[in-house]
Amino acid sequence: MSQFTTVCAIRRSKVLIVLMAALFGAATLINNFTDYAAYTEYIGQIISMSHTEGNDSRRYRAVTATLFHHRFYWAIITLEIIYTFSCLYGTYQLYRKINAPRSDFHEAKKFAIVGLTTAIFVYYILYTTLLNEWFDMDYSTQRHFFDWAQSNVQYMFFAIIYLALPNDK
Repeated sequence: MSQFTTVCAIRRSKVLIVLMAALFGAATLINNFTDYAAYTEYIGQIISMSHTEGNDSRRYRAVTATLFHHRFYWAIITLEIIYTFSCLYGTYQLYRKINAPRSDFHEAKKFAIVGLTTAIFVYYILYTTLLNEWFDMDYSTQRHFFDWAQSNVQYMFFAIIYLALPNDK
């Protein structure tokens, strides 16, 4: 692939899409570590359902144990670390194989796929399903992460589909 072809453009775009997911993960991790107390407090408010309205019949779901709040938030951070570093390593693997035969480039996608799948798990299962649906984050009187999580799910989902497509012959 010494000349710039459509296949070159497609492969490079796949590398960039995975890199963008990794950079988003890195920025998120920086925020999580530099403002740990504020985010933990907010996650704790959601899990304890202390700022929700109109959900008295579902209050039995609330978990008020501070230790659980910290552990839940660390689960989020841990999975974000996994997806960020998987996407970073996946970017590196894809870049290394950018001019390789199709089968080698395709094989280089595996870490990126793991990273994007982990990101979908974080933002769909942990944020959308657990925090929003189970702990009623959408009934919070304060801000909530639903729209933010949904935009992340959409990006990661379309990124994994595009990455996996065999259109980089």
